[in-house]
Amino acid sequence: MATTTTTDESGIRARVMHKMAWRLMPFLGFLYFINYLDRTNIGFAAPHGMNEALGFTQAAFGLASGLFFIGYLVLEVPSNLALHKFGARRWIARIMVTWGIVASLMAFAHTAGTMYLLRFLLGIAEAGFFPGIIFYLTFWYPREARGKAVALFMLAVPISAVIGAPLSGWLISAGHQILFGLDGWRFMFLVEGVPAIVVGVMCWFYLTDRPEDAKWLAPDERTWLANHMNAEHAQTEKQYRYTLREALTKPRILALCFVYFGIVYGLYAVSFFLPTIIAGFKQTFHTNFTVLQQGFIVAIPFFFGAIAMYYNGKHSDATGERVWHVALASIIGGIAVPIALYLQSPYTAMAALTICVMGVCAALPTFWSLPTAFLTGAAAAGGIALINSLGNLAGFAAPYITGWLTDLTGTEKAGLWVVGLMMVAAGIVAIALKATPEPESAGAAKASVQRA
Repeated sequence: MATTTTTDESGIRARVMHKMAWRLMPFLGFLYFINYLDRTNIGFAAPHGMNEALGFTQAAFGLASGLFFIGYLVLEVPSNLALHKFGARRWIARIMVTWGIVASLMAFAHTAGTMYLLRFLLGIAEAGFFPGIIFYLTFWYPREARGKAVALFMLAVPISAVIGAPLSGWLISAGHQILFGLDGWRFMFLVEGVPAIVVGVMCWFYLTDRPEDAKWLAPDERTWLANHMNAEHAQTEKQYRYTLREALTKPRILALCFVYFGIVYGLYAVSFFLPTIIAGFKQTFHTNFTVLQQGFIVAIPFFFGAIAMYYNGKHSDATGERVWHVALASIIGGIAVPIALYLQSPYTAMAALTICVMGVCAALPTFWSLPTAFLTGAAAAGGIALINSLGNLAGFAAPYITGWLTDLTGTEKAGLWVVGLMMVAAGIVAIALKATPEPESAGAAKASVQRA
């Protein structure tokens, strides 16, 4: 009888995981694809008309890129707590529609100040999207399957470059002066902002807040998933007992913020400046690539990054190990950055940059298995949002510091050395932290023994 029960449960679990993989992950991944494209396409606009039109230096461009993350920081935690209260379906729909409107309005920025303001407002509009999805996945995916689930969701980051960079290049080239007399880079902003509005409306009807409400699961599947996730959350809450206040103040959470900061520093420095680096190959290596060709070249590192992201997350789930999957990827990626600076051909330089992007992409999704292993409920909503918001300050710091150092020294080398150092430091701190804190119950038992 026990064997039959175990077999039945295993069959239900397999069916549920299969249905969630097809129902949730493609849609959530598409949302993040649009999200990431809208926050980083400014990097492609910069060397193709925007910087000249708005009078941006490299430092000014870095500031415009990074102001997004200041707005992001302001509302990240409140937004994620609102998602916890109102449900993912309503809140994610609201986020997407408002950010799509602001992203499209960037096409009509005619002064540097207007672009600064719109980038800040884009961050405010988008606040809560990414940590909201990470939090949302904790309602659906058991802990042991979460690494692969987050990796599938975050594949949108490299895919947005693999598809989005050539798409952005094509829109800039083909869209010049064909609508309202807009320059190509303005046309790109306008067109790439519209999908967020459309799929935002779709969210309202497509997403399901909790497993208990999932009509697309059979009754026995719905019951199994709800019971399993409720039991897992109760066990985690009993074991670690993190309150919302502790999730926002504990040193471990702040250290995780630094780890994420270092990884994200590498992501955004490369995302925002890789198009400029590729455009600079003309002067450094005497190449002559068209805008569209540059888009395809930018896509190469992220293609391999997507592969690294998926298989690192899958291997982490299979082994149950998290820390080294984060740390080694970050350290290897960080070491590759300065190596790329001293190579003597565009091919070897791109190979080293590709290793850097693979390290960043491999570390990102597995990282989120660390805080979600011991945070639940409101503590998870607040803690995840805090880690994401403080970590994403790298999205402000990386482009601004990289651009400022480029203006100061006349080369990207100093800025990219900082990228490498930040990624290596993130890996070292991840190793020092280990996977999870000591369970509250174990700590209490140890204290009792010591008192005795």
